[in-house]
Amino acid sequence: MELKKVPEVLLNSGKKMPVIGLGTAAIPLPPNEELTSILVEAIEVGYRHFDTAAVYGTEEPLGKAVSKALEVGLIRERDDVFITSKLWNTDAHHDLVLPALKTTLQKLGLEYVDLYLIHWPVRLREGVEGFINLNSEDVMPFDIKGTWEAMEECYRLGLAKSIGVSNFGIKKLTQLLQNATITPAVNQVEMSPSWQQGKLREFCKQNGIHVSAWSPLGAYKVVWGSSAVMENPILVEIAQARKKSVAQIALRWIYEQGASAIVKSFNKERMKENLDIFDWELSQEESDKISKIPQSRQYKAEFYVSENGVYKSLEELWDGDP
Repeated sequence: MELKKVPEVLLNSGKKMPVIGLGTAAIPLPPNEELTSILVEAIEVGYRHFDTAAVYGTEEPLGKAVSKALEVGLIRERDDVFITSKLWNTDAHHDLVLPALKTTLQKLGLEYVDLYLIHWPVRLREGVEGFINLNSEDVMPFDIKGTWEAMEECYRLGLAKSIGVSNFGIKKLTQLLQNATITPAVNQVEMSPSWQQGKLREFCKQNGIHVSAWSPLGAYKVVWGSSAVMENPILVEIAQARKKSVAQIALRWIYEQGASAIVKSFNKERMKENLDIFDWELSQEESDKISKIPQSRQYKAEFYVSENGVYKSLEELWDGDP
C-alpha cells in the first residue's frame, strides 16, 4: 500500500513541516515499550511529524521509535521525520534553556530537534513538580526577552532547526517581537472549530508566524476537554452528509485555515482516518456554517492565575481573550 504523503508548510526558518503531527501527551501514559510500538505504527501508517515536550515524559519512547523505524527501513534517514519538543516552565529562564534542550536531545537520542517551542509564557520555580497544585509563589516573573535570546542561541547552534512558542497571545507575541532577532516560526495554540482563534491567526499571518493547533478536536473524552467539537450538531450534520467522520471535518477545516494540527490518537484506524483529509475539500456553505459555531476556550489553565501572582486574571494570562 502506497502511503499518502502529508502536505508540508514552509516555515519562516526555511524548513518544511508536515501539517498533521501526532501528539504524544497522554494521561495515563502507556508504558514506554508500548508507546514506542504505537509510535512506530504511526510512522508505518504515514505520520512524519511527532510532537512531544519535556513535561510529557514521552521524549525517550519517541526517540526509540525513530531509531526502530530507521532500523526496520520505515524511514531512510533522520531527516524523514519532523520532531517538535518544548521547553518546560521550570526551565523558562535564559540560563536554563540550552541545558534543558540538551537534556531533551539526550532523551530523544537525537542531535537536533526540528522545532523547539517555549511551552507557556510562564516561569515556574525550579523544582516545582507538575503544574496543577501551584502556590502563588511558584509562578515567577517570566522574562520573555532573555528566554527568547536563549532560544535563538539554540537555533544558531543547530540544536533546533526552527524555534517558536506555544500558548502566546497577541500582547506577549508583540512583546517578544520587539526584541527578537529571529521571528518565531510557530505559535502552537488551542484551536478547533469551537475555538477558532481568528484574531490571533490574523496577527500571526501578518508577522509570518505559522499557527499550529493543539486539541483540534476539543480534547474529546479527556479530563479537561469537552464534546464541543465531536458532538457539535453543525459538524455532525456536515460529516453525515459528506460520509466523513466529525474529526475529519474538523481537521480539514483547520487545514483550510492555513494552520497545521497536532492530533492525538493511539488507535491505528483513527490514526489513518485523521490523515485522510487531503483529497477533498469543504464547500463555502459548509465553511460558513462552521464559522458560526459558538466559541469557548476549553483549556483555561486557571492554575497559573492567582490574586497575588504574576497573572492575576485569565485575561492577563490570555492577553484579553480568555
